[in-house]
Amino acid sequence: MKKRLSILALAGIMAVTALTGCSLKGDEEAVTVDDTVITADVANFYARYTQAWYETYASSYLGEDIWNSEASEGETYEESVKASVREELETMVLLEQHMGEYDVSLSDAEKKVIEETAKEFDEDNSLEDKELISGETKAVERVLTLMAVQQRMREAIEAGADTEVSDEEAAQKSMEYVFFSYTAADESGETKALSDDEKKELKDKAEELSKKLKDGGDFAALAKEAKTEVKTATFDAKTEAPNAELVKAADALEEGKSTDVIETDSGCYVAKVTSLLDRAATDSKKESIISERKTELYNTTCDKWRKDAKITVHENVWKKISFKDLTVTMKTEEEVPYTDAVKTDDQAEEEETEDEEK
Repeated sequence: MKKRLSILALAGIMAVTALTGCSLKGDEEAVTVDDTVITADVANFYARYTQAWYETYASSYLGEDIWNSEASEGETYEESVKASVREELETMVLLEQHMGEYDVSLSDAEKKVIEETAKEFDEDNSLEDKELISGETKAVERVLTLMAVQQRMREAIEAGADTEVSDEEAAQKSMEYVFFSYTAADESGETKALSDDEKKELKDKAEELSKKLKDGGDFAALAKEAKTEVKTATFDAKTEAPNAELVKAADALEEGKSTDVIETDSGCYVAKVTSLLDRAATDSKKESIISERKTELYNTTCDKWRKDAKITVHENVWKKISFKDLTVTMKTEEEVPYTDAVKTDDQAEEEETEDEEK
């Protein structure tokens, strides 16, 4: 629902001879989740919606022949994405079935957006195109409803996550560091490895900087003298950037102390710990931990429902949905965030009151 489906359109259709005769009937059962049926038209439309995203935004780095490309060993992108689409639809139905447990329902405003979006989609696409992607109003409204339910249910489930995170748990330290690289660009701009003598010269330079820094020298001035620059980083014991060995050495130091030269295959590091509790980085880490907790709670809740549910997949129907028989892309010039498009009844009433006052 991040984009209204009125922005979905067919860019072109490529018929595939091998699929001749594999007609898809909208009322066929694609999947059943307990007593809820996901019909073929709903499955096909959501699959095409997902396909449109890949062909619009992912083709630039996955290549034009996306669907025959290998996503993982023994599995093409078409097989992988179709499996993901099916699982997502199953999850959305499970969320819909458990709405009562979280006192979740769609508002009149949300239902209106769904109705209007389906109507726009109906008006913006030809009958022939809609038939190819099962874009009938009923199927579009059903997909939009499931997506809206998923969004509301995710919010409700994640609201139960523990949001208390202590400074100790999220503590992030900060450091300044310099790096002497064992590679350099030649006159043509190509990167080449330094010779052993050049590497030794650089390491000696790093050793000299480290010694002067420990003696109280100014890091920025020493770096400038060594023709390098001071960079900053925040970290904890699990951080691996800019280098795991460097982080390990810095993590063992008190504030204001500096490391020895940390030599790696790519070069030499020297660092100075500037804070044992970087406030901004620690607060950011807290948000990250809370976000992880919410995601974990949502996933474990859905996994439990999935484990308890009886899910039947009708493979003969899913086989008829192929991303190779037509091309679907998204228009991007009409993007409208769903959260901006939907107003609660209270928000709408407040806006009307403001207009009247003006």
